[in-house]
Amino acid sequence: MNILVIGSGGREHALAWKLAQSPKAQKVYVAPGNGGTARDPRLVNVPITDVKALADFAESNKIALTVVGPEAPLAAGVVDEFRARGLRIFGPTKKAAQLESSKAFAKDFMKRHGIPTAFYETFTEADKAHAYVDAKGAPIVIKADGLAAGKGVVVAMTLQEAHEAIDWMLLDNKLGVQHNDGGARIVVEEFLAGEEASFIVMSDGKNVTVLATSQDHKRLLDADAGPNTGGMGAYSPAPVVTPNVHAKAMQEIILPTLDGMAKDGIPFTGFLYAGLMIDAQGNPKTLEFNCRMGDPETQPIMMRLKSDLIDVFMHATDGTLDQIELQWDRRFALGVVLAAGGYPLDPKKGDVITGLPADAEDAMVFHAGTTMGDDGQVRTSGGRVLCVTALGDSARLAQQRAYEYMRGIAFDGMQFRTDIGWRAIKGR
Repeated sequence: MNILVIGSGGREHALAWKLAQSPKAQKVYVAPGNGGTARDPRLVNVPITDVKALADFAESNKIALTVVGPEAPLAAGVVDEFRARGLRIFGPTKKAAQLESSKAFAKDFMKRHGIPTAFYETFTEADKAHAYVDAKGAPIVIKADGLAAGKGVVVAMTLQEAHEAIDWMLLDNKLGVQHNDGGARIVVEEFLAGEEASFIVMSDGKNVTVLATSQDHKRLLDADAGPNTGGMGAYSPAPVVTPNVHAKAMQEIILPTLDGMAKDGIPFTGFLYAGLMIDAQGNPKTLEFNCRMGDPETQPIMMRLKSDLIDVFMHATDGTLDQIELQWDRRFALGVVLAAGGYPLDPKKGDVITGLPADAEDAMVFHAGTTMGDDGQVRTSGGRVLCVTALGDSARLAQQRAYEYMRGIAFDGMQFRTDIGWRAIKGR
């Protein structure tokens, strides 16, 4: 069976790596892929990103299943194009992907369907947003209404930070947001205190299956300091998601969301990722929705998945997710992101990466912002470069193994956190 994975990040490397382990996989193509997928003899990089060209490739190469990794092709309607041609693809339609591609759509949807989330207001004019922030005070959260590769949220702890974020997003677009129709727009919402977790499920439009819980580290620096990023590391499972929190997340957030989308005439298929904020009493609220797996959460989740991923996706695209039960490695998985110098605002690119270790049974280096040069050298090409991921019998052992495994890796300006998994370890 020929498989196509769309995307070029660490999430796509992890998905392709797992799909290639299936005995059913003949060829696994990654479009466009990265330096890590180029190094794996079981994977084939294809330099295509255009939606129609991807569908043409799937037709001409007898692709039996396509899996979409990132948000941009979903927002561009890749699922609609493939389905119109009778091609099997896992992901939400362009309309359904608005849950991620438009923060304003998502907030209005949650309000309409009674899904717990933060109070908010939407703005297109900077002066009105500045006045609202002055009236509300800090801390407060500013979100870009559009795709921003995980960097479109500023948790402003001071009024100055809030005002700067408004100007960045509405006036000079320093974060490179892909604005939705109607131009620049932001959502300003109340700051929620608590602990974050990533709650990711798969939906076939009717049935839902829950993936292993995970938690990522958004801030650039140790002790959750510094600017927000796309994620500096993650681990699975997330101890904060107790059985009680899990039940509440399903009953109050996931199921009402899938029901609400169906009622609105936009049935949801694909990965639904609810970013949760869990308060001290164990009540979850929705920070955001993503319509794809998280990055870097995918890497530890795929390390722990024991089920054949092709089987899982075939059920998901047949509408029979109720017929499968996912099997998980009981061990803890933890991934540490190695980021480029200057990340998140101005990442340095083109540096040679040395000291990449061989794959191990309990550890793996997933590539994100890398390319393979004609000289056979792997170089940096993005902000988050690698995610070094390891398994261990506890959070502490998985953490020790990941940091030990990455010890020889080097590139100019490399930055990483030294405390990934600290909440899980502290909790124990």
